[in-house]
Amino acid sequence: MLINRSEVRNMLKLKRVQLGADKGDGFRILVDRLWPRGETKEKAAIDLWEKEVAPTSGLRKWFGHEPEKFPAFQKRYRAELDRNPAVEPFLARLEKELAKGGVTLVYAAKDSVHSNAVVLKEYLEERLKEGGAR
Repeated sequence: MLINRSEVRNMLKLKRVQLGADKGDGFRILVDRLWPRGETKEKAAIDLWEKEVAPTSGLRKWFGHEPEKFPAFQKRYRAELDRNPAVEPFLARLEKELAKGGVTLVYAAKDSVHSNAVVLKEYLEERLKEGGAR
């Protein structure tokens, strides 16, 4: 299914889990490998936890949320996503959810600019523009 990129940008959002859920979020997908510290399942209101598309533990620990490492982190994480067999099924599921309405990628990082969720969102938008799951 080919999706218009500007359409996807409006339908695919990012949000910190700590901000809580609201109706405008649509389908909420947690995209972190670890469950957010201090968050209950009820409060987080996650519809899907897609930890398999999060950065590996080794990459996550190497990055350590250090902004100066972010450009290298982006390259390494994208390379992981390109090799990750969980990406194709996730992309297919994402396409189905986007066809129903908005989707919010939920993450726990305090830095909303230098996080895996930012990289993942850009990656997914590019893949959806190209035609989605292969």
